[in-house]
Amino acid sequence: MKKPVLVIMAAGMGSRYGGLKQIDPVDEYGNIIMDFSIYDAKQAGFEKVVFIIKKENEADFRAAVGNRIGSQMETAYVYQDLYDIPAGFEVPAGRVKPWGTGHAILSCRNEVDGPFAVINADDYYGREAFQVIYDYLVTYEDDSRYRFAMVGYQVENTLTDHGSVARGVCETDGAGMLTAITERTHIERRGTDIVFAEDNGGTVKIPEGTLVSMNLWGFSKSILKELELRFPAFLNRTLRENPMKGEFFIPTVVGGLIEEGRASVQVLHSHDRWFGVTYKEDKEAVVRAVRELKEKGLYPERLWS
Repeated sequence: MKKPVLVIMAAGMGSRYGGLKQIDPVDEYGNIIMDFSIYDAKQAGFEKVVFIIKKENEADFRAAVGNRIGSQMETAYVYQDLYDIPAGFEVPAGRVKPWGTGHAILSCRNEVDGPFAVINADDYYGREAFQVIYDYLVTYEDDSRYRFAMVGYQVENTLTDHGSVARGVCETDGAGMLTAITERTHIERRGTDIVFAEDNGGTVKIPEGTLVSMNLWGFSKSILKELELRFPAFLNRTLRENPMKGEFFIPTVVGGLIEEGRASVQVLHSHDRWFGVTYKEDKEAVVRAVRELKEKGLYPERLWS
């Protein structure tokens, strides 16, 4: 079995945050949230990281992240390009929004050739999450089904005080296997309740303790083939129905494979509390959380000294 690699989705536009949030420092040493994730991943056993970025951000990204991390782990870069679509399709005039997380992972098809973990660049996951996903990836291989995994978080541990978040709401069976996952793009706390907003303007309550995906997945390389096969069908539908904003989501593809009986997904648990910079107002809380983690001894004062 090939050694697992870490794939980091860092091509997001950061539109709600108001800038290139992935490289905004969260401590006095210039470290960003991604540094803490990579540090945790290295402690867990990962030795290579693949960054998914926009080509136009490469110079800034290398200066802020890659040049520093390159001395600690093997690094590679791939580009999520809006125009990287199958022959016969055209990008709608005026579209600038990326095609989504599934398309981001598909961007790695020429760089990843074995098991890999996927994370968002701007989310803090905690050390437990990287250890359990690494241990899974070095233990399980595809057999009659694709053997995938994800790390689930309790929804109440994944919210921001400054707006809504997008999460994959999970359903599991008694053996802890994922049976369904539904992408909810507008989850927030209203009073004492956690709700998601529906397209018709209504809301549905989500009970505390509900497991959600934070896009920390463990995949065999087979997911790349499935993404490539399913992307054209997504484009056919989206270019008719939602050409400016439609997104090719990882949970949608995984959910389809589960329904077809072609994949199993072991839901691994993390009790850590998420934090991230979905909105500019989140940064103060993130800086405070990083300081507290260092004071508890979970991280050295200088990560890469």
